[in-house]
Amino acid sequence: MTWSLLVLIGLAAGTIGSLVGLGGGIIIVPVLLIIDQYTNWLPPLSPQLIVGSSIVVLVAIGLSSTLAYMKKKSVDYKSGALFFLGSGPGAILGAWLNKFIEVDYFSIYFGLFMVLVSILLMIRNRLRPMKLNGQFTRSFTNSDGKTVTYQFSAPAAVAVSLVVGVISGLFGIGGGSLMVPAMILLFGFPMTVAVATSMFMIFLSSITGTLTHLALGNVEGFLLIGLVPGAWVGAKLGAFINQKLSDQTVVVILRWMLIIVGIRLIWQGTMG
Repeated sequence: MTWSLLVLIGLAAGTIGSLVGLGGGIIIVPVLLIIDQYTNWLPPLSPQLIVGSSIVVLVAIGLSSTLAYMKKKSVDYKSGALFFLGSGPGAILGAWLNKFIEVDYFSIYFGLFMVLVSILLMIRNRLRPMKLNGQFTRSFTNSDGKTVTYQFSAPAAVAVSLVVGVISGLFGIGGGSLMVPAMILLFGFPMTVAVATSMFMIFLSSITGTLTHLALGNVEGFLLIGLVPGAWVGAKLGAFINQKLSDQTVVVILRWMLIIVGIRLIWQGTMG
């Protein structure tokens, strides 16, 4: 039963995470915390073990979904590598801070911020991407043959992704929770490219986070035996579903996922 339960959790995390570019930790971490607190289905787990193991699973989700999005040529590798310059070191710092920082109050404020981001996505068509006076220009040709050009500042991209990496390592929720909205609202990315590039970036940054959590002893092997296979299949399924939906539908799903993330973080901070 334990293995089947973990596979289902991994499958759900991989599917939802890959569908909207959030990674999957937003499913794994709260579900395992609830199971640990209210049932005896699994051996006792510390929050650090849950977060660390979640980061390892993000490697599988990131790689599986990136391979799927590669076939559709929707991954912006250069931008993803640029974002990784910030998110990689940020993930290491966040994983280290997880051991020392009391995050309850921060969780509440960050949860409220996530809800605010979902509201901004709701009215995004009335907003112009800030682009932050950048000269880094990229283009993407969608399935209809239409080419979209977007431009942003490289230093700003690194700075934003550094903050995203820290939050990813600290909470184990996957940097896409902030990176996808940032790509859309700040840098003007098309939705399809934002999701695919976010998963590529999550793959890279979660590798560094995994190495840090392994060094800190924050990884539980028996969790990975079930979570990783389910997450791998789910990530491919999420990427497949994403290609069948319109950008507007994916944005709606993303908004609701951010609201769920926000409420979970507010609850986490309030309950301590």
